Amino acid sequence: MNHIKIRGNNHYFEDINPEKKEVILLVHGHPFDHTMWRYQIDALKHFRLILPDLKGYGKTDYKFEKIYIEEQALDLTFLLDDLKIDKVHLIGLSMGGQIIVEFARLFPHRALSLVICDSNPSGETEVSYQNRMQLANKMLSIGMKEYTEQDIYKYLHSNTINQKGDAYNHLYQKMINTNVEGAVASHRGRAERRDNFNFLKEIKVPTLVIVGDSDFFTPVNEMKKMANEIPNSKFAIVEKAGHIPNMEQPEAFNKLLKDFYIQDFVGS
Repeated sequence: MNHIKIRGNNHYFEDINPEKKEVILLVHGHPFDHTMWRYQIDALKHFRLILPDLKGYGKTDYKFEKIYIEEQALDLTFLLDDLKIDKVHLIGLSMGGQIIVEFARLFPHRALSLVICDSNPSGETEVSYQNRMQLANKMLSIGMKEYTEQDIYKYLHSNTINQKGDAYNHLYQKMINTNVEGAVASHRGRAERRDNFNFLKEIKVPTLVIVGDSDFFTPVNEMKKMANEIPNSKFAIVEKAGHIPNMEQPEAFNKLLKDFYIQDFVGS
C-alpha cells in the first residue's frame, strides 16, 4: 500500500490504474477497510481508483479519542492534494456515504458525482446518540471478535449468512481484525456528526443512491426518502442484499455502477 502523512498521522491507500484520467475515490464503511471494494476493481477498470484506509481503520493510525466525519472528509482532500488530483467521483458506503456527503458539502467544487450506498447523512437523535455511545462502550468492553459474532447478522442478508461464502468470511475477518480503539473513536465522533439531510437538496452533481433490499441499518424506505431530496438522483435497490450489497451481490451492484458512469461519464 501507499503511505502518506496527513496532519501528523499515517495514512495508507491503494492507487489503482494511475494512468487513467478520471478518478473515483471509494470510501469504506465501519468496521471495514479499503478491501471491501475489491469486488468493484475490475468493473471500474476504466477509471483511476483511490482506495484509502480511513483514520481508525486498516493500516491507518487509529489511536484517537474521537474521529469526526468532518475530519475524515478533510483528510481525503489532503490525500487528493498530495496526488495532485483536483476533482473526483465519490463512492461511499454506510459511514463512507456520510463522509462523501460531507465532502460534497465542504468541497462542492471537487465532487464530480456521488454514489451513496446504504447510508443516512442525517444527524443523531437523542435516542440514537445514546445508542451509538452505548455501542462504542460495548465494543471497548467485549472486543471486536465478540462484537462481530453478536452483530454480524445485522450487516448481511440471511442468504449470505446461511451460505457462509466469500462475502461472509471476508466481512467476518475484516470486523474481527478492526482495531477496537479506532472503531470506538469513530463511533464517538459519528455520534456528534452534523445533520446533512437538509443539505441533500443542494447537491447538484449526478447522484446514484443504492440500498440492499434487506438493510437492517438503513432500510429501503429511509434511503428512498433521502434520494427524493437529491435533485435528479437515481435510486436502485439490490435484491438479496443487506448493508453491504457491493460484497453480497457484486454483479448486480457493479452493473448499477457501470450504467451510471457510462451514461454520465466517459472513463479514459
